[in-house]
Amino acid sequence: MKTGASYLRYAAAAVFLAAAAWTLAFFIGREQSPETVRAERAEAGISIVAEGTVWRRETVIVCDGDGAYLAAKQPVYDRPLNIYEVHLGSWRRRENGDFYDYRSLADELSEYAADLGYNCVELMPVTEYPLDDSWGYQCTGYFAPTSRYGTPHDFMYFVDMMHRRGISVILDWVPAHFCKDEHGLIDFDGEPCYEYADPKKREHAGWGTRVFDYGRGEVKSFLLSSAAYWLREYHLDGLRVDAVASMLYLDYGREAGEWTPNKNGGHENLEAIDFLRALNTAAFAIDPNVMMVAEESTAWPLVTYPVSDGGLGFNLKWNMGWMNDMCHYLKLDPWFRQFHHKDLTFSLMYAFSENFVLPISHDEVVYMKGSLRGKMPGDEWRQLAGVRSFMVYMLTHPGKKLTFMGAELGQWHEWDFAGQLDWYLLENDANRRMQDFFRAVNRYYLTNPALWRIDFDWAGFEWLVADDNEDNTVVFVRRDGAGEELLVAVNFSPNGYRDYRFGVPPRKTWREELSTDDTAFGGTGEWRNEKPVRTQAIPSHGREQSIAITIPPLGAVILRGAGEYKKPKAKKSKAREELPA
Repeated sequence: MKTGASYLRYAAAAVFLAAAAWTLAFFIGREQSPETVRAERAEAGISIVAEGTVWRRETVIVCDGDGAYLAAKQPVYDRPLNIYEVHLGSWRRRENGDFYDYRSLADELSEYAADLGYNCVELMPVTEYPLDDSWGYQCTGYFAPTSRYGTPHDFMYFVDMMHRRGISVILDWVPAHFCKDEHGLIDFDGEPCYEYADPKKREHAGWGTRVFDYGRGEVKSFLLSSAAYWLREYHLDGLRVDAVASMLYLDYGREAGEWTPNKNGGHENLEAIDFLRALNTAAFAIDPNVMMVAEESTAWPLVTYPVSDGGLGFNLKWNMGWMNDMCHYLKLDPWFRQFHHKDLTFSLMYAFSENFVLPISHDEVVYMKGSLRGKMPGDEWRQLAGVRSFMVYMLTHPGKKLTFMGAELGQWHEWDFAGQLDWYLLENDANRRMQDFFRAVNRYYLTNPALWRIDFDWAGFEWLVADDNEDNTVVFVRRDGAGEELLVAVNFSPNGYRDYRFGVPPRKTWREELSTDDTAFGGTGEWRNEKPVRTQAIPSHGREQSIAITIPPLGAVILRGAGEYKKPKAKKSKAREELPA
């Protein structure tokens, strides 16, 4: 007679075998010729979308509208990526407080994001989860879009509609831990099954969660199958892997004596490292243009390097150092910012060591940290001006971009997952102008290759003024590698500067294209470079030529270089001119 625990062990084995079979079927399917796959799927009423050498299956009923998008996908490295991070349950609510469903969100959010100049939406976890308060980060359904917002077909419609508007979709995916609800994976067969058996490895006490045993074949198969499922069946463009640091280190969140070293005596989780490499290898086999994004908060080397080169195999990594430095800097009274100028510039010491995304994420606008606007000191005008100058700095700094929903409204208070964004703020002129600014600056970013074509190499960036701490100002150039140069000057001081001089590359003129002081954005309109600025033969900052420009208080300007500066010819002496031929 079989015990209850035995039945559970059989159930666990069944889950493993099902996941393994699904994964095996996928890889076997990839070995078939396109003609064979096409014929088989035609018989079953399924259409095929070709993308290079990768063949995607798509159900006609729900996923027949994004074929053109999928066929046109390109690598992320030399294209713009401006991400709008969204918590679906609190982006917008119905008048009675109910959630929007996937289809309503698809229609409204896709139009909204496209209009504001975002070309990617990153979703906080929608893998089924029991508690709203977890925001989805303690999930139970690794193969199920949460039923809060509708059915799996509804979620397919959501992704499809985003793609029709040219918007990529990244899902926040959580293999770092799982919740301890009894209807989930905890003690699945009556004892540790998906989690580590070792009590010094199996739990993140700070989160109240269990840790996957990455060394077990059934666990790896389960997680790899989950990732493949979201990428293949829902046509997601990428996965943001949460809390990678907690996976990499056995002593993460643990004191001395509370963790078990690896077989070599170190604190690296060798099984998790192997899993992450397998995950990324599988993801790129599914879609060569996939975005695999690591939330990795340490200095672990080679996170975004290929597995073949000894890396973890991701192709993007959140720049948590830049985020922390900037949030600290923005909260300071401008007078004190001069003593923390490195917060602005230190990121360029390592900006090209990985393929970075610059995030201002949900974690930075909650738990008394203040909204993006709320971080800024001063009155309303100074706060909104501070947001505008920061956004120009972020969108012109090397790296891809991410902002959390609500920043574009000039929202003052923190994010509340139980409510919705403060849409009522758009009744105020200042907030409408802030939204107009986001729309303008985001579109400027998307349409100017100098700001994104060379994001991961020094060839796309050059400091002009990096050390002006007293004026809270930085100036630099972005390049596209095809001859275009954009000059960016950002002033984090409440003092405006006229005739601010610095050395420049040899361009004839520099014409202002964007200013945060534009009245359309809520600026004064008094601090503009109305006419093209001509380069002068006045040495400055180690260069033979320079310009003098106007930079608004708590503002930023972008100027485009034009023509070629020619060094003035030295005048012949009068005595020499009078000599006979």
